[in-house]
Amino acid sequence: MAITFTQGVLIAIWAMIAGLDCWLQAFYIFRPIIVCTITGLILGDLRLGVIAGSLTELAFAGLTPAGGTQPPNTVLCGIMTVVIAAMNNISPTTAIGLSLPFAMLMQYILLFFYSTFSLFLSKFDKYAEEGNAKAFKRLNYIPLIIVTVSFGIVAFLSAYAAQGPMKVLVNSMPHWLTHGFELAGGMLPAVGFAMLLKVMLKGQYLSYLILGFVMASMIPFSNVLPVALVGVVFAMIEFYHNRDQAKLETKILNDQRNSAGGMDDGI
Repeated sequence: MAITFTQGVLIAIWAMIAGLDCWLQAFYIFRPIIVCTITGLILGDLRLGVIAGSLTELAFAGLTPAGGTQPPNTVLCGIMTVVIAAMNNISPTTAIGLSLPFAMLMQYILLFFYSTFSLFLSKFDKYAEEGNAKAFKRLNYIPLIIVTVSFGIVAFLSAYAAQGPMKVLVNSMPHWLTHGFELAGGMLPAVGFAMLLKVMLKGQYLSYLILGFVMASMIPFSNVLPVALVGVVFAMIEFYHNRDQAKLETKILNDQRNSAGGMDDGI
């Protein structure tokens, strides 16, 4: 399929919204599962968007920005995974490998912004010393506008303007290379999940991991929804257990303080 001008504009607007959220880390609508789903909806293939979103989300599960270290951008990767898959009629596992250069391009643009925006710091100091709250507030909007517009321009150029060269590139690839991208794309979710477990896996949660593996791998299901619902049940049990435990500890602590006396009772 070909990306129309209207679809290109809608993708650019969606990239601006998701990109601003990515910069502010506010509502987390920049996560690939949402970015891909909305992009698929814009392109008229919601199913493709959901499949690409789940695949890309797992690939980025363990990647988190830390200070100046930025992973490939999730917004551009999610958008271009769906766009490339829809445009060239290839699987999302192949498209995710081809979308990584666009994600890395946006990553380097954001790193450039991190450096150049430090030029505003002297202005912020000046307005703070003068007590000029209006100018201080107004200056905050400039980096946000630059970042938001940049996401829109890059997404529009990548999804709409570059679709011709992208088609030529994908069609000129030999089968062994596209198959290699497909294998690499299929491995990325496992790599992302392994990186996530490296941080989150603790001995007390190992039993849940083993139970989930047994249910997902050894019990025949027509879909994974039952496994997800069982996971929700265990998460609710853990949540309410921890909350009741915290209330009990607070009550015991207050009782100990009251029984020990203090300045309030005059003793």
